[in-house]
Amino acid sequence: MNRGPIFVVGVLSAVLVFTIAGTTQDRFPDAPGKAELIKVCSACHEAETVFAHARTAGEWAETLASMAQFGAVGTPEEWRLIQQYLNAQLAMIPINMAAADEIERTVDVPEAVAQAIVAYRREHGNFKSIEDLKKVPGLEGAKADARKDRLIF
Repeated sequence: MNRGPIFVVGVLSAVLVFTIAGTTQDRFPDAPGKAELIKVCSACHEAETVFAHARTAGEWAETLASMAQFGAVGTPEEWRLIQQYLNAQLAMIPINMAAADEIERTVDVPEAVAQAIVAYRREHGNFKSIEDLKKVPGLEGAKADARKDRLIF
């Protein structure tokens, strides 16, 4: 059955859209908030834009507030999940300047470990490498290794 060129173009366009959407979603780490980020952010621009702008947790919070002011639409729960997702999965971590609460959110450690990181930094000086950071008592080396590309020394 010949459906004509318009049908073929329509099918190819749909395939391209689904391929691009699938590729975009695959680049994002799987975690709570991923779907909300893609949904809310994609309404105005490609969700992939987040990868072009390395930001700290505080800078992401400012960016989300600006997006909302410019008309991005999301429920309070969606905004909360997006912020948590960005903090845990993508935010840069200025480990030598971050307060314990930011370390807790971005390194995904309990409050006591975040406090230990701040105390260790205060007692021993700034961290110069991931190996320095791994010396903090109570910090699992795997947590530091998993975020090594996001740590700012």
